[in-house]
Amino acid sequence: MDAAVDASTSQFELNEEQRAIQEMAQAFAADRVAPNALDWDRNKHFPADVIRETGPLGLGGIYIRDDVGGSALGRLDAVLIFEALSHADPAFSSFISIHNMVASMIDRFGNDEQRQRFLPKLTSMEWLASYCLTEPGSGSDAAALKTRAVKSGGDYVLNGTKQFISGAGDSDVYAVMVRTGTEGPKGISTIVVPKDAPGLSFGANEHKMGWHMQSTRQVIFEDCKVPAENLLSGEGAGFGIAMAGLDGGRLNIAACSLGGAQSALDKALAYTAERKAFGSKINQFQALQFRLADMETELQAARIFLYAAASKLDRKAPDAGKWSAMAKRFVTDTGFNVANDALQLLGGYGYLHDYGIEKLVRDLRVHQILEGTNEIMRVIIARALIGR
Repeated sequence: MDAAVDASTSQFELNEEQRAIQEMAQAFAADRVAPNALDWDRNKHFPADVIRETGPLGLGGIYIRDDVGGSALGRLDAVLIFEALSHADPAFSSFISIHNMVASMIDRFGNDEQRQRFLPKLTSMEWLASYCLTEPGSGSDAAALKTRAVKSGGDYVLNGTKQFISGAGDSDVYAVMVRTGTEGPKGISTIVVPKDAPGLSFGANEHKMGWHMQSTRQVIFEDCKVPAENLLSGEGAGFGIAMAGLDGGRLNIAACSLGGAQSALDKALAYTAERKAFGSKINQFQALQFRLADMETELQAARIFLYAAASKLDRKAPDAGKWSAMAKRFVTDTGFNVANDALQLLGGYGYLHDYGIEKLVRDLRVHQILEGTNEIMRVIIARALIGR
């Protein structure tokens, strides 16, 4: 059994349903994602058709209530799914995570009419969704965002630009944080913007280090009209909505790092069992064995940490936010380091695209930046400690 699925490696014994969920995600990833991942990366292809195939499997609304087509699963269940998908392609898995984060925001903070209008098409993956918080002048300082929405009759009129938006131009729905009031977090609101809203446009696809299968563009609002009925939870609630979405999103992206790093370790194990140097297979050299042992130990520690944080979020533990931040910081740092070590073990072959590890290194690097940089995770953790 792959180390990524061996529940005995953690304090969490998976129940029969969780094993079935995990195996379903692994089977889909192995059949529909893994054989295509390198081509998608090489050609910068956004596989909307394959992404939509996850809808009938229940992956378009993993922790969304079932009255709108959601699977109503827990956060630990979601971590298992994203870990399994990212073993095939972290960039693919990460987009499914972002889509679910938006759907969750609508499920938790939308009224009945909004939930029934948006969520059935999101949970089925008929519609894809993107999350719009970051701006050219406000990244970690999210409360300083400038995109403004002004009420005009039955509409809001939006002006401003969002930056680094995954799926921009391909997604059908955008959860957008806008300023409807004064400066600071209390002046921020959340509005759901459809792709066909007049005044909405997109920048050029960014040339970036990794995540090549995902489009990353600016989302531009120029007198963009959106029905006022698309506002979630009233004016001023947006910053809280955005932050609530990020707690779960941080666990998801950590799971994507974990699965990607496990894939890198698996590739390194296979290579070192075949490659020979100085008359022996290189996995017989003690220095290399020590490196493999450390990689395995660190990955298992990250797995236990992540599962514990997800369980806290499921239980709505008071310190779940701190644990989400700690898990995001630790697991994404560990995941990148393990993938980078795996590349080193393959030597020159690790640097070649066809072996898949250099892609994993490129894809996992951004996980230390998005959903709040790992420096911001340290700020969150420290504030929780000082407050305590």
